[in-house]
Amino acid sequence: MPEPNGQFSHVRFLIFDLDGTLIDSKLDLALSTNAMLGKMGCAPLPDETVFSYVGNGAAMLVRRALGESTATAQVEQALAYFLDYYREHMLDNTVTYPGVREALDALAGRPMAVLTNKPVIFSRAILDGLGLSGYFQRVYGGNSFEKKKPDPTGAQTLLREFGAAPREAMMIGDSDVDVRTARNAGIWSCGVTYGLCPATLSVYPPDVLLDSLEALPPLLKSR
Repeated sequence: MPEPNGQFSHVRFLIFDLDGTLIDSKLDLALSTNAMLGKMGCAPLPDETVFSYVGNGAAMLVRRALGESTATAQVEQALAYFLDYYREHMLDNTVTYPGVREALDALAGRPMAVLTNKPVIFSRAILDGLGLSGYFQRVYGGNSFEKKKPDPTGAQTLLREFGAAPREAMMIGDSDVDVRTARNAGIWSCGVTYGLCPATLSVYPPDVLLDSLEALPPLLKSR
């Protein structure tokens, strides 16, 4: 855990990624992906391969699983099946990561939002199902704006809605997508090492890297 030095003492608004940061959803995503592949007459993929495809939205996950050369019509058919299947099974195995609830309790009172590339209706349903919705004033998904992360539109919208300056905001996530989103929006970035894509954080290092979300509140309270 980094030593508090006051670097982030001005941060008052927090934007969280969902999959790989707040929730461990990888098994349900892998099972849904392989169900889709079976429906399309394709061989299943190893779970770890599916995990590496997560982070850029459901459509990209499906396209990567089918292969980049797959015809658009097939991708659309497969995506429709994947979304229907995932809707029914998205809470079968999905849980919060250790320390997430404790960290959110410690951060209560700060304005917080979720910005994910997962479809927003699924994101809100999962947060509701896991009892996390009450912590967040806004939840935006991959279909909430014209462009997904790492495009800064979502983060910039949240800054305007909460009246926060860039230096007062931080994006917390498990992948380079979140770090690049933060950079594109001019806000602080915090990476977590336990998520789906920690290896990508070595290519795009965040401003601070944590092994547990419980380490975040002390950093923000330091003076």
